[in-house]
Amino acid sequence: SCRSGPPRVPGRATDFLKVQRPTCDNLGVFLLSLQKCGFSELYSWQRQRKTKQEFCLHDGPPYANGDPHVGHALNKILKDITNRFYMMRGYKVHYVPGWDCHGLPIELKALSEVKGAENLSPMEIRQRAREFAEKAIEKQKSAFIRWGVMADWANCYRTFDPKYEANQLRVFYKMYDKGFIYQDYKPVFWSPSAKTALAEAELEYNEQHVSRSVYMKFPLLKSPPKLTSVIDGSSPASVLVWTTQPWTVPANQAVCYMPDSAYSVVKCTTTGEHFILAADRVESTAAVLDMQFEVMSTCKGVDLADGSCAHPTIPGRVSPLLPANHVTMAKGTGLVHTAPAHGMEDYSVASHHQLPTDCLVDEGGFFTEAAGPELQNKNVLEEGNEAVIQMLQAAGSLLKEEKYVHSYPYDWRTKKPMIIRASKQWFVNTASVKATAQEVLKKVKVVPTSAVNRMLEMLDRRTFWCISRQRCWGVPIPVFYQKNTGESLINRHMEAGVLPAKCGLLILWQEISDNSSYRLPSDDSVLHGSGSSAAQELISGKYFFFKGAEQRADTYLEGKDQLGGWFQSSLLTMWIADTLTLVVHGFTLGEKGEKMSKSIGNVVDPDVVINGGEDHTRDPPYGADVLRWWVAESNVFTEVLVGPVVLNAARDDINKLRNTLRFMLGNMAGFNPETDSIPASEMYIVDQYMLHLLQDYGSKVTEAYKEYDYSKVVRLLQAFCSRNLSNFYFSIIKDRLYCEEEKDPKRRSCQTVLAEALDIVVRSFAPILPHLAEEVFQHLPYKKGKGVFRTGWINASSAWKKPGIEEAIEGACAMRDSFLGSISGKNALEYEVIIVIEPGLLFELMEALQAEETSSVSQLNEIMMASQTTLLSELPKETPTDANIIKGTFLINLEGGDIREESSYKVIALPIAKAKCPRCRRYTSDSTSTPCPRCLKVMAGKGSV
Repeated sequence: SCRSGPPRVPGRATDFLKVQRPTCDNLGVFLLSLQKCGFSELYSWQRQRKTKQEFCLHDGPPYANGDPHVGHALNKILKDITNRFYMMRGYKVHYVPGWDCHGLPIELKALSEVKGAENLSPMEIRQRAREFAEKAIEKQKSAFIRWGVMADWANCYRTFDPKYEANQLRVFYKMYDKGFIYQDYKPVFWSPSAKTALAEAELEYNEQHVSRSVYMKFPLLKSPPKLTSVIDGSSPASVLVWTTQPWTVPANQAVCYMPDSAYSVVKCTTTGEHFILAADRVESTAAVLDMQFEVMSTCKGVDLADGSCAHPTIPGRVSPLLPANHVTMAKGTGLVHTAPAHGMEDYSVASHHQLPTDCLVDEGGFFTEAAGPELQNKNVLEEGNEAVIQMLQAAGSLLKEEKYVHSYPYDWRTKKPMIIRASKQWFVNTASVKATAQEVLKKVKVVPTSAVNRMLEMLDRRTFWCISRQRCWGVPIPVFYQKNTGESLINRHMEAGVLPAKCGLLILWQEISDNSSYRLPSDDSVLHGSGSSAAQELISGKYFFFKGAEQRADTYLEGKDQLGGWFQSSLLTMWIADTLTLVVHGFTLGEKGEKMSKSIGNVVDPDVVINGGEDHTRDPPYGADVLRWWVAESNVFTEVLVGPVVLNAARDDINKLRNTLRFMLGNMAGFNPETDSIPASEMYIVDQYMLHLLQDYGSKVTEAYKEYDYSKVVRLLQAFCSRNLSNFYFSIIKDRLYCEEEKDPKRRSCQTVLAEALDIVVRSFAPILPHLAEEVFQHLPYKKGKGVFRTGWINASSAWKKPGIEEAIEGACAMRDSFLGSISGKNALEYEVIIVIEPGLLFELMEALQAEETSSVSQLNEIMMASQTTLLSELPKETPTDANIIKGTFLINLEGGDIREESSYKVIALPIAKAKCPRCRRYTSDSTSTPCPRCLKVMAGKGSV
């Protein structure tokens, strides 16, 4: 019988053709198949290998505050791709996942599930928070494993583990002993909605926040001595001040000016009042106030020295005029209202001039009794702000109120506005180590490089780091206060008595509360957890905390929000080595670029992505590898988009890849690389060319992995599979695969290439699509070790690199393109092609592909995809006058450019006169009922027709 397809040998290769993409419907069978190759034991297996090369990726712990989301998927899958790549290259990988189990996010989520949470005691709140965190960890851990994340799941670290807490407190004492930690009363970012201090890294900025800005006047009590000739007391005189935070006016202690700037004394032509303001702001201020100003005099800022004003709302309070370098001329009047309790720069001025730093605002953002009966118990951002504006109006100090849209800090957890508020907190003095940290950072490899400058700027602004939080759930500041007197006690000798190495802080806290005359700051001061995992290694010199880890981390890989958090705290507390690599990825957004957040309900649930939603027509099950492909193909160094369109495209991409793999696997039946491979030197030139391309592909993919550029890996993979394999190589070797005798060296030659291509391609995407990679290896018809991950990285021989071969094949392809273009849309097998090349290098290269003048079985004819090819050095005399002659040129570039020759060629396509072979379907037979000579020979060798 005649056959038109390849030999079909039952076995694992053909089984792959029937395997469906793993979904929730066949998940059990799929996961069972993965057990055969030890997929779940991979981490422990590689940890037991004897190798000197080690790679450690320190896991920045996610909060144990809820279900897994796509932000987790982005981060964990990127880490897993990195780890799998290094493991396949022979490194012993250290990756111990962890969870940040303390802090405000967990406390808030835990209490949101409890009715009457406000009545719970601190101990009850801690117990609820711990239970919530434990449940969240199990949910997240299960999801991470389902995503294919390889890790030391048996030894995860949790920040509420007794040993972890003990280490954290131990570091606190050592930092305190070295003078890095101190307590102070100073303004910090404060969240009224959460009633706690926050670090700058915990803020997000609302670019459309609307404030009620006011222009107000502070009446001069004492004219600056150098201005007495201009301001002689004959007319009222005031300084003009602008602020976007009227609620801070009751806390005003001074008005600041820029010493080197010019200031003007102006006269209002309507009222006759004199005002002082920056010379550069006279015109714009007059326009805003709808006044006309006459400039009476101009002076330097230093000339305002020794002047003073009356407080605009508090009779009898004096506000001196003081110099300050933070005053700017970009907005306002060039004179700044200064409230030391509500501004960092204001506090610096107050410290220098010994001004009071009285805070009139409580933890919830309400005015205290000290603010007076008109303001007491009023919210400073709402009715309190209005009350202050009314007080300014009543005092005759208000000149203008208007809405002002600007960027303003919000609590990233509660999504509510922040304030700056003075309170007693614990700080790390970063000023003394900042310069050294910046120098170290300049030597660290940061991906992308643009993140370096951003982090350097953050470090430059940070002179202290607030590490205390006013919550119940956290590691307590290990300082004791005498219950009756409030006297504090802290020294390094307390370390042994406090460290909760066995019992944990929950029990220790209770014991201290019950049995000691001292108390911990249990209900109002805990250590901030950001970077706490990293901070533990300050003294020990380790970048992670788990049993048996003795070397520093090689890589940190976290979101860009950690530039001011995890990355920075690690840098400041551990002296990160310059061999470290910091990889910074963006945030996940909806596919239209909108912000993704559970609070606004547009989060893509990774569990639904993998297993499908309730309605599979609307939310189909994509499987874990689609989720992983989405991560890898995205430009993760910017914002990462995800949604139905993106996920459908990822699924389609993987299906195309599976089709490529199917073709290669299907043609491996009956082939054993160990016994059937053909040496490269004996291969067809086009097969050698494919090995050359494979070697180049392997090198480029490896470099892309090393640079953490996984989207480039995907692009290289898609281009190689589509352009070099499917569109080119597969299309020209089908005749050899399907029609040559099964063991013919010509067929074995391309099978050898297919086996190498399959191996290299699968290994190249294995870190990204581990499930698919193992599935392919399980269906190989020949033995290939114990799975893709246990048999190493890409092994492309350097001997495959043959640049000269490119000229021969690419020259032939150029002529093939001319031929196919001339018969656009028609079957190339219905034609014979005549190639005419002037004598020279190009002709010699084509002769290497076809020694005969005319052939239907030559390497050149295979590339041309015609039924017959004729190679000539001059145009034949019998060429039909109406023949379509396509002319072209090809530039040969050999020996790195030392040999360059441009050759011209002509291509003529003529309808072939022979009949179609019923077996190979080429027009090379004498009769449509008789196979061509080549096919007759093959069938005769097999003993059947």
